[in-house]
Amino acid sequence: MTSGSTAAQPSADEAEGTPPDSGDAAQEEEFQYRDESRLQAGGQMTTTTMARRLPVLVRRSLRMAWQVDRGATAGLLACQIGTGVLAALGLFAVTGTLTALISSGDITDRVREAAPQLAVIAGAAGLRALLGVTVTWLTGRLRPVLARAAEVSMVEAALGAEAAANNKPGYNDQYDIADRGAQVTPDLVEEAQDVLAATATLAAGATVLTVIHPLLLPLLLVACLPQAAAYVRAARVVYLAGLETSGRRRMLHKLRWHMSYMESSEEMRACLAGPFLLDRYRRLAVSVNVSEREAANTGAWMGLAGAAAGGVASAAVWATLLWLLVSGRMDLAAGGGAVFALQTATGSVRGIINGGARLVRTGWYVQDWQNFIDNAHGQAMVTCRGSEVLPAPPERFEVRNVIYRYDGAEKDSLAGVSLKVRRGEIVALVGENGSGKTTLSRLICGLLLPTFGEVAWDHKTTARLEPWEAWKHVAVAPQRFTYLPLTLRDNVTLGQDDTSDAALMAACEASGAADMLPDLRSGLDTLLTSEWFGGHQLSGGQWQRVILTRAFHRRASLLVMDEPTAALDARAEHHVFTGLRDLAKDRAILLITHRLANVAVADRIVVLDQGRLVQEGTYAQLTREPGLFRTLWELEQRTGGAPSPT
Repeated sequence: MTSGSTAAQPSADEAEGTPPDSGDAAQEEEFQYRDESRLQAGGQMTTTTMARRLPVLVRRSLRMAWQVDRGATAGLLACQIGTGVLAALGLFAVTGTLTALISSGDITDRVREAAPQLAVIAGAAGLRALLGVTVTWLTGRLRPVLARAAEVSMVEAALGAEAAANNKPGYNDQYDIADRGAQVTPDLVEEAQDVLAATATLAAGATVLTVIHPLLLPLLLVACLPQAAAYVRAARVVYLAGLETSGRRRMLHKLRWHMSYMESSEEMRACLAGPFLLDRYRRLAVSVNVSEREAANTGAWMGLAGAAAGGVASAAVWATLLWLLVSGRMDLAAGGGAVFALQTATGSVRGIINGGARLVRTGWYVQDWQNFIDNAHGQAMVTCRGSEVLPAPPERFEVRNVIYRYDGAEKDSLAGVSLKVRRGEIVALVGENGSGKTTLSRLICGLLLPTFGEVAWDHKTTARLEPWEAWKHVAVAPQRFTYLPLTLRDNVTLGQDDTSDAALMAACEASGAADMLPDLRSGLDTLLTSEWFGGHQLSGGQWQRVILTRAFHRRASLLVMDEPTAALDARAEHHVFTGLRDLAKDRAILLITHRLANVAVADRIVVLDQGRLVQEGTYAQLTREPGLFRTLWELEQRTGGAPSPT
């Protein structure tokens, strides 16, 4: 058998970046970016667009920088203004020096006359160097703060989106592109600073050129237009390539995560998923590399064409300067000053063009980020829900003729379902896989909003409630949970309710987690991951106890338990369910499980089949009546798993 390391070797075609030949093209098509409106908007990047957007982007970058660090922003602006003033002083001093040196008279007198101008040149150069160091320091101080602020905004927008957003067409693509915008947000400020610096220097050069001869500056600006157009076109190609490959890059990130992290380590090795996914990763990476290489090549050719055209135009500018000197329209000293001013202005204009093209491209990414944090691709809860707050903890949770269909699904996940759950009551949801149990539980606790119908808490629909305030009344032990790299205390409390040892120990006793405390190095304050020093790695069953402890610790009116003991041993499972009745004294408990032996504790059992409520009753009633529950119960009883009704 071929070893994993052998199977993972790239082929010659892959090493050279040649696209794979097989049906992978069809698989890659699934990851193509499909938002044509955004592609069209990106395709409209032109030189005129750049000129129009540059001031807007510079203002935006300054506003963002001002929000996170006013001192650094003010310092950067002062440095740019100072740089421009010093550049102008230096250029005027060059002209004065040349005038003094080429005038008639004794050389000693001429040098003495030029000395003050030389001192200005040296002083201006030294101060500009000092300002350059200051700009580097202030930019370095600003970048990480901006990066973290952009990341926090992304997380806030994602948390503020509906839970169903990930199933919405285009949401994940928009999140990925917006995340790239968050990553380059510090670049926006730095590139804006480059443009401002080049503009300040250009202003200095332009002032000198205008004083020397008014014809030179317009000629210089016209000469730079071909290069400006080329840079903008190249930036547009790179941006569009980034959009088109966003879905594939997101899949690469997912594959890399699964291949590298501990949660997937068993399947990666024992099931040989690792070599398989690594091969898939390489093939997908090749297609991304090809697209990005084509964009880079196209941009390079455009840049070369622009440079060639700009070179011809620049030659015309220098020819004009030579003509002015030869024809006597400009004296030699002024000509020398014009040479320095032209070099300064030419570099500045090219800096503005190059930096401006990069700034516009970065600005598009940042605009994607801004659009996402504004409304989370149209999924922001603030636009879909109300702001009402319950005056007291709810007593009753009601589903009224609800229909729910996931985006892209061909049929409803729930159809015409009605249900009531009251505090002090345990209601179990039973059904085969895909019957809609988890979807119904998410609707009841307000994580999802129904497609049709209503979900109400004490006669207030969840669509009208402020979601974060409403969820203070909910505790969930989900079927799929996350291993948070926090201490046991933080994993349980999440910084809420009573964080005292007594409250935590009571919840640990109810969940059975108290049994594992003696093995934890720092007790409740043990870090629950081995990825950092001093941490402790839990088993899957132990993690489920932690999740149950969290749910039991919350003083919530509604407790949703979705397969809460799937990873527990028989003793631990028995411990949880024997204590469930005590927990239900001041809670409404919604229990979801495939183990029918466990639903005997419920006051009522609701049976779902293909999204419809088909049975409802007590354990004793449903085990005697013909129907789906009795069929499932009999199948489980054959294996000794379900008790007989009493």
